[in-house]
Amino acid sequence: MSFPIQRPRRLRRTEALRGLVRETRLTTAGFIYPMFVCPGMNVRKEVGSMPGVYQQSVDQIVEECREVESLGIPAVILFGLPESKDPRGASSLAKTGVVQRAIEAIKAAKLSLLVITDVCLCEYTDHGHCGVVEHGEVLNDPTLEILAQQALSHARAGADIVAPSDMMDGRVGAIRTLLDGHKFENVAILAYAVKYCSGFYGPFREAADSAPKSGDRRSYQMDPANAREAIKEVALDLEEGADMVMVKPALPYLDIIRAVRERVDVPLGAYNVSGEYAMVKAAAQKGWIDEKRVTLEILTGIQRAGADMILTYHAKDVARWLKN
Repeated sequence: MSFPIQRPRRLRRTEALRGLVRETRLTTAGFIYPMFVCPGMNVRKEVGSMPGVYQQSVDQIVEECREVESLGIPAVILFGLPESKDPRGASSLAKTGVVQRAIEAIKAAKLSLLVITDVCLCEYTDHGHCGVVEHGEVLNDPTLEILAQQALSHARAGADIVAPSDMMDGRVGAIRTLLDGHKFENVAILAYAVKYCSGFYGPFREAADSAPKSGDRRSYQMDPANAREAIKEVALDLEEGADMVMVKPALPYLDIIRAVRERVDVPLGAYNVSGEYAMVKAAAQKGWIDEKRVTLEILTGIQRAGADMILTYHAKDVARWLKN
């Protein structure tokens, strides 16, 4: 019996061979770990739908950041649960707000972590929408000033990167203009350029207490059926001054990550969101999947699709697995 000269299995025979020729190498270097800051002291409350993820007061956030740093994860992104909410999300601008205090505390701890902040209103508004609402409509332009002021307050507190996630038109330009006007031209913008209106956000909305009280977010977040529109959104954010862009969620939109990667040369992030995380955790607890194997496969797939950075709640677990 004759065989072809090419035998791809030759390079799959052993782990050493597989490792030598591996095309995509997952590391912690591009991980960003999401964290939820809440009021109080010594608060550490696990999110029911997200095992291993906590709502934490500033003092506890700093302690977990020490752990994150020790694991070789370079960055965290902060989401805030304020003491009070109102129709315009005014507490998001406060110098003494939970996110602002967390930034200052992390910086005071002299940790070698990049501090990224989510810029949005949904956690801070009593209606739960990402912008100002009048007569049942989420208003675009009146929201921009508030978002820009929120980003400025984060920069003043010491944030390295601000990440607008609201999906209002023009918000990157508004933020860049205000930051530059106050001499924060070195604060980078990671734009949630492609954020779909997804069913995978449910656990996050529990963690951040940010579910809309009425209606949904289809008028500002993207239609899951659209791909070409994603390229347009990325182009607009880059024109307005974004330094980096992100696709969210990750798993149902690997084709979008690849399409963006092929068209732009800026750093590209992907958010492995709460619902994706919760599904893995739930199935693993049931014994239906091997959590380590599945998680590594998912994150490798996201990176293989073209993501330079991955925002993931799995970051600490994966960092430990990769060390062993």
